[in-house]
Amino acid sequence: MSDSSSKRETFASRRAFMLAAIGSAVGLGNIWRFPYIAYDNGGGAFIIPYLIALLTAGIPLLFLDYAIGHRYRGSPPLAFRRISRWLEPFGWWNVLANVIICIYYAVIIGWAASYTYYALAGAWGSDPQAFFFKEYLQMAEGADVSLNFVGKVLGPLLGVWLFTLLILALGVQKGVARASSFFMPLLVVMFMVMVGIALTLPGAAKGLDALFTPDWSKLSNPGVWVAAYGQIFFSLSICFGIMITYSSYLKPKSDLSGTGLVVGFANSSFEVLAGIGVFAALGFMATAAGKEVSEVASSGIGLAFIAFPTIINQAPFGALIGLLFFGSLVFAGITSMISIVEVIIAAVQDKLRLSRIPATLLVCIPMAVISALLFGTTTGLPVLDVMDKFVNTYGIVAAGFLYVLALIVARKLPILRNHINAVSSFKVGIIWYLFVGATVAMLGYMLFQDTQNLLAKNYSDYPDWFLNLFGWGMSVGLVVVALLLSLLPWRMESKFNPDEIHKGDHQ
Repeated sequence: MSDSSSKRETFASRRAFMLAAIGSAVGLGNIWRFPYIAYDNGGGAFIIPYLIALLTAGIPLLFLDYAIGHRYRGSPPLAFRRISRWLEPFGWWNVLANVIICIYYAVIIGWAASYTYYALAGAWGSDPQAFFFKEYLQMAEGADVSLNFVGKVLGPLLGVWLFTLLILALGVQKGVARASSFFMPLLVVMFMVMVGIALTLPGAAKGLDALFTPDWSKLSNPGVWVAAYGQIFFSLSICFGIMITYSSYLKPKSDLSGTGLVVGFANSSFEVLAGIGVFAALGFMATAAGKEVSEVASSGIGLAFIAFPTIINQAPFGALIGLLFFGSLVFAGITSMISIVEVIIAAVQDKLRLSRIPATLLVCIPMAVISALLFGTTTGLPVLDVMDKFVNTYGIVAAGFLYVLALIVARKLPILRNHINAVSSFKVGIIWYLFVGATVAMLGYMLFQDTQNLLAKNYSDYPDWFLNLFGWGMSVGLVVVALLLSLLPWRMESKFNPDEIHKGDHQ
């Protein structure tokens, strides 16, 4: 397949790849998850385990993903198949995890798009919590499944899918790269303006004190270290298949490790910036309400759609803060959404040898329909909550743990190390091996701990049938379908020799 590999779409430049990779890494979790994780796990002291996790797990695994995609020139299923045929199911496991993530990620971007508009007039009124759950989501009582569609949710959700489809149909350079080159600088500028305004609010210093005051005693708690590794693991898009796919679009002579260092530190820098902006705003909220920051601090949906509207109601320039904050969520979400769906499109293109537009339609239209059926209804939020929890544990952590372990057992790390060193400015060696091995141990511990907690009690007290369907059932389904897809024949498969393609790089 060397002829088709040479015709594989590529990023026009290293800069285009870096912006796309940073766009994938910088997502909703950087803005609404990292600040609270840092605050809840030692404040300023959390920076130590966080940096250690970045250097010992995040960047080494980023190098590993880059090496797999760049050397074997394929989406995760094809790249793993070219390493060894028995590794192909791991690639499909990656792809299917991305299927689950993107069908619920789209609805959150839709919520953020709606709230960008609502922020102009403070449409949520004096009770943002009631507005979000009762008027906007029209959320049904309890965990259930229904086809009671909510127009305010369904419209933006389908809009997100249409926008994503149009970008991806344009291809790697004209679509993915151009979108990232436009949205990432815009996101950074918007967020920096929002942070600047937040820092001028009364009580901002109180919020920053809460975030950055170190609690050194927390460093003796293993849970803090797990939280640091978990944050790095999820926020950098490693072991998702995304970086394997993106690096397969790099030109043969590309500096993998140098690029990885830029992407890793850029992602972490944005997380720290997000922490400053979010906690400056929460400090204002606490001061205005006569409360401590601990009483108003939250993460995820609660931070974005309840706490921030409350801040916007009370703050000077509230409408501008809202426009910048929710607009940033939309742009961060879109660049990540593009990367998630691209993994699936690339796998379909490789397996079926389809051109870009048919593959994009084949992927996006069915997933948009599923997304609408599950999350455009009054019962969407509990389904989202369960699928997010289980796919992170059994679609990302479990798959990452097993495929990195498989590469070690199959003694493939020396080949990948040699490939990194042949094309890169920053060389890796024995320390890289040690860090990859240590990361496998950490992933195994995270998987064990999460499974133990999920088996000990029902997640968020959801009923058994609901968890069995959308949690455990979905998780088992990922593995079964991955195995079945790996058994299907490849269309027009022929021999592939990575050493022949990269011969000039290894001389």
